[in-house]
Amino acid sequence: MAINFDKALGIHEQALMVRAQRNEIIATNLANADTPNYKARDIDFRAVLAAAGTGNAGGQLAMQRTSSGHIDVNGQSGLSPLGAQLQYRLPSQPRQDGNTVEAHVEQTAYAENAMRYQASLQFLGSKFSSLKNVISGGR
Repeated sequence: MAINFDKALGIHEQALMVRAQRNEIIATNLANADTPNYKARDIDFRAVLAAAGTGNAGGQLAMQRTSSGHIDVNGQSGLSPLGAQLQYRLPSQPRQDGNTVEAHVEQTAYAENAMRYQASLQFLGSKFSSLKNVISGGR
């Protein structure tokens, strides 16, 4: 009997990919904290995983490009394996130079996301350990 890794691993594989992409986005925000007119961006983790599980976000139909020369209106990043839509972060105190990065908010988001990434890795590790145990017959 073949093992179906999609069923065995659950959503954790997609969660790792989205968390890794979110870390890159937050790191980019932090790197541009002093860049005038830079707008902080982020992704909605829950919406991305919901779209990965159901095939679309919020029951909406996704637009399709019929030519590579058409503008991508969905705001999707080439980095996203799951089509995460980038959103702008709203600052609590806008700066005069137009930059919306708040370092303390970004650092907190980065730390939380990194912690959740590690948790997903641990879940995947335990899944692989369980699969290995089943395959070896509990020895």
